[in-house]
Amino acid sequence: MSGLPVQELEQNKDHHLELTLVAGRKGLDKRITHSQIQKMGLALTGFTRFIDPERLQIIGNTEMAYFKTLTGAQQEEVIRRICSVDMACVVVTRNLEVPELLRKEAEERGIPLFRTPLRSFDFIEWVTKFLEEKLAASTSIHGVLIDVFGVGVLILGKSGIGKSECALDLILRGHRLIADDMVHIQRSSPTSLLGRGFEVIRHHMEIRGLGIIDIRSLFGVEAIREQKKVELVVELMEWDTSQEYDRLGFEEEKYAALGVELPMLRIPVTPARNLTTIIEVAARNYLLKRMGYDSALEFEKRLLRRMEEQGGAHFEQEDEVE
Repeated sequence: MSGLPVQELEQNKDHHLELTLVAGRKGLDKRITHSQIQKMGLALTGFTRFIDPERLQIIGNTEMAYFKTLTGAQQEEVIRRICSVDMACVVVTRNLEVPELLRKEAEERGIPLFRTPLRSFDFIEWVTKFLEEKLAASTSIHGVLIDVFGVGVLILGKSGIGKSECALDLILRGHRLIADDMVHIQRSSPTSLLGRGFEVIRHHMEIRGLGIIDIRSLFGVEAIREQKKVELVVELMEWDTSQEYDRLGFEEEKYAALGVELPMLRIPVTPARNLTTIIEVAARNYLLKRMGYDSALEFEKRLLRRMEEQGGAHFEQEDEVE
């Protein structure tokens, strides 16, 4: 089932949401499916048609101030009406006093009701960031993710081709490991992907003939990173003499993941090739392109300019002969 269990919202400590469960514990398995929150101002007037039950609902100072202007009968009617909607959860900010009837209805109907000392503005900012991270599309990719000159390089290739060995050599040159073997990829925005390692194997590498090694313990914390934006994909492949490979750099391949396209290079592997140096140069070239300089295009421009100059000189010589 998609969505984030409300229980994870309660258990999260990294985003400083400071939530305290007031009522509705039996509803903690309900799920939030949207990162955008919804304030209950309109719902407290009795108009509940547009309450999205799969969003986190917020009652802040303004909403509570309005609620207190209602008569006792009106308050009871409003609370019963909003609690008739099977909402994922409700959060009361600023540690405001929770109406007893709201607490009772939430408990009976299994609607998780929280309270936080944070202001609505701060809580909305932090909980939205948390929900965006948790609800973002994600996948797992077999490969190695490494930070090379600040560029997140995802190294792909079939098993045994030398991905981990290449990454280990890059670490020895001062670059940083994010994940080996399995990379958890998450879409952090419509155009970018964020990669990290899985908790169990984080900071470890498998080197055939050597076994499992702990990069952090061997090389120190400067040799690792927890996560990195994936910017360049390099696929290692066995050299095939029957296949033509790009020799000028004009071909621009793309690697698609979670609806995001990334620049991709296919590097044929032979015993004589220094893959570490090639990947370092690929990262430098990517940085150069990002600054607006494309070596292949510049070479093409110079070549065309030289051909035009030589062509013009050729025509001048023919005119002199005539």
